[in-house]
Amino acid sequence: MVSHYIFNNFEKSNCFNYFDQIFSKMLKLYTAGIKIFNFQKKGDIFFRQKTTTPLDTYFNHYISLPLPKDKILASYVWIDGSGITMRSKDRVLEKLPCELSSVPKWSFDGSSTGQAKPKDSDTVLIPSAVYRDPFRMDPHVIVLCETYYGDGTPTATNHRANCAKILSKISNLEPWFGIEQEYTMFDFDMWPIGWPKCRGYPTTKSLFSYCGVGEHVAGREIAECHARACIYAGLDYAGSNAEVMKGSWEYQVGATLGIKAADDLWLGRYILNRIAEHFGVIISYHPKPMGKDQPGIGCHHNFSVKTMRSDGGLTEIEKVCNILCERHTSLIKNYGLMDGEENRKRLTGKFETAAYDSCRWAVADRGASVRLQRNVVANKKGFLEDRRPAGDCDPYRICALLGEIYVE
Repeated sequence: MVSHYIFNNFEKSNCFNYFDQIFSKMLKLYTAGIKIFNFQKKGDIFFRQKTTTPLDTYFNHYISLPLPKDKILASYVWIDGSGITMRSKDRVLEKLPCELSSVPKWSFDGSSTGQAKPKDSDTVLIPSAVYRDPFRMDPHVIVLCETYYGDGTPTATNHRANCAKILSKISNLEPWFGIEQEYTMFDFDMWPIGWPKCRGYPTTKSLFSYCGVGEHVAGREIAECHARACIYAGLDYAGSNAEVMKGSWEYQVGATLGIKAADDLWLGRYILNRIAEHFGVIISYHPKPMGKDQPGIGCHHNFSVKTMRSDGGLTEIEKVCNILCERHTSLIKNYGLMDGEENRKRLTGKFETAAYDSCRWAVADRGASVRLQRNVVANKKGFLEDRRPAGDCDPYRICALLGEIYVE
């Protein structure tokens, strides 16, 4: 219902004239494309009405201003002390970095990101990968960084340092990783998009949302923007699909040699959250965001080395599957955010998951901890899929643990 504010019956006192001037100024700003209180004026009548004026008119003007060729905007991106949230800040470079070594190191206040104490807060950003910027577009870049304390040691949430070390030791084995990141989109009322408001639940079964269309899915426009932005940026982006729970989606990166799949997954998370800003949506990677009666959110990791992909590699794949199950107790603690305990809510044996406290591998069984596709068995070579990692896991930790099998 439209609220009307009628003043024409009032005698205009000095006080009223004062407020009338304020409202008039607001309306001038409003007509210029800036939404303050969304008032309009007809004569002496003020009323609230939904605007049709683009609110980013001025933004588009400034974002289109031509910049000198020797001014490159670089967004430095890193993982903060939470282990899942990403931070970024920008600096101007004097030329486009043609290689990683030409990107300067930087620093930030680690005490404001949960990564240092105020008395010793200078935390170092070491560039680890450079991507094209899908928001500002060429020639501007995004720089994915590792974080280090002032004494040169990696911060507590810098798992990339160890991952790079492990994978460098087995580089001759040509390790490939392909990662599937599931996520949920929430409105600002902290309820999944596409779900009934006032904390209602979907009336249709989640069975229809997986790879669904029409009324069974929500958020496709965000997933589409994300796909194009990732490809533009230079990720080895492989695809996407709507997931089992309405309002949740998945994107895939890889299969890619070495650490790049994990780099791409983190940068994909950053891009997704930036796009969500434009749509007024919140992205969640929590493994069980909507309780025990709704599907969970995972981050499956596909893994192989050259021996697995060669003729007769099935024997090697089965060997690694057995090792993964033997090490289940120690691995599962690293398969989610921090100690992985929230992943226990997801791994219940329901909704195509295995139990948290046990491990088994199988062929074409989505309820197994580790799964082999039928074509892998038929071809007697290929890869394995570890289905245990939670949606909020750190792919650097998972890739390092998978690679460690061949270090010992």
